[in-house]
Amino acid sequence: MANPKDLDKVHSGNLDLKRTDLSRANLIGAKLEGANLEGADLKYANLIGAKLEGANLEGANLEGAHLIRAFLHRANLISANLEGANLYEANLYFAKLRDVNLRDANLRDANFD
Repeated sequence: MANPKDLDKVHSGNLDLKRTDLSRANLIGAKLEGANLEGADLKYANLIGAKLEGANLEGANLEGAHLIRAFLHRANLISANLEGANLYEANLYFAKLRDVNLRDANLRDANFD
């Protein structure tokens, strides 16, 4: 049986996944533009190349998440936990980053403008 957290290549914008447990989920290349992930648990989730433009990740737990080349343009990351997250080459242009925990996060070549 397939793992329910193996959601790579999901193409579902504007989903309501508020407070959903997606820890360790495989979301490689997922298209979640405008999705509501407020308070979601994405700890150690694999979001490489995910499209999260305009997504609401307020208060989400992204500790240790793999966000390599993720597109977070205009995403709401207020109060999100990105401790130890890998944001290598992530696009954070116009993202809301107030009160974000970026301790030990990899921000190498991340784009903020």
